[in-house]
Formats: sequence, C-alpha cells, structure tokens
Amino acid sequence: MAASSSVKEDLITILNDRVQMSYDELSDIAFSRGIPEPDLKNSLSALEQDKTIASRSTGGILTYYILQGADEIRKVLVVEDDKNINRLMMLSIGKGFDVTQIYDGGEAIGAIREKHPDLVILDLMLPHKDGLDICQTIKKDPELKNTVVILVSAMDPTSNRFKGIQYGADYYIKKPFDPTELKGLVTIFLKKKGKRFDPLIDLPDEERISKQIEQSIKQGDKYTIGTLRVDNLGTYARRFGEKQAVVILRLISQLLQDWIVKSPNTFAGFLNSDEFVVAGSRENVDNLVKDVQSEFAAVIQFILQDAGYKRINLDLDALYESEEVPKLSLIFTESEKEKLKQRRNEVLKSKGVSGASTIGAYTYDELQKIFGKDDLDITITRDVTGVRIQVGKAKEEKE
Repeated sequence: MAASSSVKEDLITILNDRVQMSYDELSDIAFSRGIPEPDLKNSLSALEQDKTIASRSTGGILTYYILQGADEIRKVLVVEDDKNINRLMMLSIGKGFDVTQIYDGGEAIGAIREKHPDLVILDLMLPHKDGLDICQTIKKDPELKNTVVILVSAMDPTSNRFKGIQYGADYYIKKPFDPTELKGLVTIFLKKKGKRFDPLIDLPDEERISKQIEQSIKQGDKYTIGTLRVDNLGTYARRFGEKQAVVILRLISQLLQDWIVKSPNTFAGFLNSDEFVVAGSRENVDNLVKDVQSEFAAVIQFILQDAGYKRINLDLDALYESEEVPKLSLIFTESEKEKLKQRRNEVLKSKGVSGASTIGAYTYDELQKIFGKDDLDITITRDVTGVRIQVGKAKEEKE
C-alpha cells in the first residue's frame, strides 16, 4: 500500500517541531487524527527510504529522528584491514555519503588529516597502528576532536569499549555487526536535525520513564520496574574526577543498549543521577541485570588500571579493603508496586492533579521522589553542551 502524501506531510511537520519522537508518541497523534496504523507505518517507511527521517531503538524505545537537508555530502572514512568486512561496512552505510576506504592503520591518521571526515569507523586490530591509538589521536587533536568515531571489534568488547569511551569514542559496535544498526548510527550521528546525537543523552527521557511507571502500576506483577545504581560513583568522581565518572555512565548506557537490542520488549532510561531505570517482564529484567552486572564487574580491573593501578599489583579485594579506591558496583533495586504507587500519588497531590488521564510527564525531581531517591550524591545535567556531573558532599559528611 502506497503511503499517503498528506500523512507524510503531517509526520514531517510533527517531527520538525519535536526533532525526535517515539513510535508510540507518533501512534498516539495518528490515532487522535484518525490516521490508521497501516498508513502510519507505510508513511514512516517511505520517509525513511527518502532519507527524510531515520529510526533507532534506544533503551527499548523505537525513536524516529528528523534529518537535515542534503546541503552537503558528509564524509565517512572506513578503516578496516579485512577487505570483505570493509566492503560490507561501505555497503551498510548506503548512498548519500562520501565514503573512503582504508585498509592499514598506519595510513589512517594521514588520510584523516587530509580529508577531514565527519565520521570514522575504526576496527581495533589493524596493521601498524590500532584503532584505539587512532581514536585517541583524533580526539586529542583540536582540529579533529569533533569527528565522530565508531569503534567496531570482536575483541574483548567490555574492556575495549571502556578504553574506547575513555579515549573519546562516540560508540562501540561488536562484531559480527548488524548492517542496519551501523547504517542507522551513521545516519543519525551525521544527519540528525538539532543537537548532536549522544547515546547517553538520547536514552529515553522523563516523559518515557513516566509512561513506564504508569504501565508498571497498571500491569502489576506482570511488569517489573526498578533502578540500577552505580554504587559509589559520587565517591569515585571525587577521587578521580567528574569526567571519569561520565565515562562510567556512558559505558553502562551502552551495555544496557546492547542488551536491549537482543530483547526489544525491555526498557532502559536514565534518571540524571547515578541510576538507570529498567523495566519489562521479570524474566527479562532479571536477565538484563545479571548480564550487565557481570560485564561491568569484568571491566573493573581495566577501570582501575586506567586510574593508575598496575596490573601486576592489582588486588581488587585489597584495594577496596584499604579504601584507597571506591568499590564500584551495580545494584538493582526493584520498586515495590504499592510503595511506588503511594509515592506517585503523593507527587500527584503536590501537583494538584487527580486522575491518571491528566498526569503527563513527571520532572526528574518528581521521578526521583517516586523511586524513593531524594538524597542524591550526584546529579547529572544533560543538554546541548553534553553531560556534566555535579557531585554533592559525601554521605558521611552530610550526617
């Protein structure tokens, strides 16, 4: 069935106003305007084919982004020594980009300085110069630092992902990669209208977290919701610096998003503190928490090595017992539905709101109260300038 031009025009107008919207949000608007769901899906598909919009599932939410006009052709450099994989990357990116292929890491920096690409796709294991070194060189160079870097590798993904984020990489994709995911990332990074796409900032916001709370209350035991907290992140930020704490948050964000790609009915959002919200069926949430905790625990030694603790002397238990470094870990707290509902009703009462139909979105402060998180050690600011951490006083100093 062909997409209706009037529906496409309506969708473009709607997305231009908001820049990005979830499928559910678009579906609600379509329903209110009498647009059948098949027409909505056909129109969204047609707009994606026309490269007017692009979509990506982030945190379990399918989101559509309005793209900028094609005033200039964006340049992409692919650095991959395997010719077949290099070609697959080029084909995955698709038309509409100026793509240059490099097969030797030793040639990459010269080509980057000459061509000034908007985005570089880097394999990690390359002859003569590896991807992490290239990434670090790019991000340290004032003339190149704004270049988007996507790392792609099959090697030890958790430790290398951490190192990549530490060196400034914008995203890490594991091999074998999904060509559709790579294409979507490249398109959104380079053509998204408005502020630059950021995988942490673009995790579902307060409006979508608010909807998850309402859904969890309605579905009762069928739908689990809770918070995944980075224990001791505030202390870690005070010890090693706020930028290092942001690296930890970006690492966990990408681990969550990787897991949710495998289980699209699971949700992850960011509470603008040291906590993420996860929701879904109990089995999915239990598996997500277990796997992400395991991956994060595996990378702790690399985090400490980066902070200056040598591998030969690295005894995690001894370090933690000596209180020389804060013991980072991920702690999941499932929200008890009755307490969640009680705190939610208290927030509604303070807002002067009655009736679920008039709730709308909660603010981040209200979400913190609903989840019972009033005493924050750190708070996060997310805006067009990026992510910043404000660290409060240590808990023992507050008491």
